[in-house]
Amino acid sequence: MSELPQAGGAVVLLSGGLDSAVTAAIARAAGHRLFALSFLYGQRHAVERDAACSVAAAMGVVRHVVQTIDLRVFGGSALTADIDVPKPARPATAEPAARTRTLPPPPGGIPLTYVPARNTIFLAFALAYAETVEASAIYLGVNAVDYSGYPDCRPEYIRRFQAMADVATRAALEGTPIRILAPLIDMTKAQIIRRGLELGVDFSLTHSCYDPEASGRACGRCESCLIRLDGFRAAGLADPAPYQNP
Repeated sequence: MSELPQAGGAVVLLSGGLDSAVTAAIARAAGHRLFALSFLYGQRHAVERDAACSVAAAMGVVRHVVQTIDLRVFGGSALTADIDVPKPARPATAEPAARTRTLPPPPGGIPLTYVPARNTIFLAFALAYAETVEASAIYLGVNAVDYSGYPDCRPEYIRRFQAMADVATRAALEGTPIRILAPLIDMTKAQIIRRGLELGVDFSLTHSCYDPEASGRACGRCESCLIRLDGFRAAGLADPAPYQNP
């Protein structure tokens, strides 16, 4: 799932996190006009929405849609239910470059921070948005290397969604299928950060924490914070994001 230059518009799923910001920069570098799509889906905070708006403005998107849906009606995740966000009892590794994956999923299975079917829901909205603006591609920042082990971040998932889109849209049936692109899927977090810097991404605008304080400072202890911090260390850089526990 590599970046593929092509003309026309592209819908970018923009969470406000590091990965989605780099993905947007890759789509822009490929020559696309950007149509950003973000969600308030009942998550624990709106900090990432605010970050997404900042990133969208910096990227010069044509239009930024922030869609509200309520996945708290289903719950089932530490991000959408009254379940504590897991915070590992150990600090991030001092030698992240030696690891092939940061924080592999625990033996008990998929982490509590997995939101059931979230990427499927988001991609369905993105597919509708792409058809209405006649976009040629949808970009999303899923990653299968430095990630938490979510099932909807794997190459097989992207291939299957592409196959569905190829039979479920007017665009595909009329000969212009919408391509689902995940340019970060086989990159380490350090590689993603370096690529973002090459493309001029301002990482101080991004937010990755699952459980920030009211001011927006990241906790520095949840899985997402540790993966991000490990990535910056492996890249030999300081993370510009503010942390409660740096």
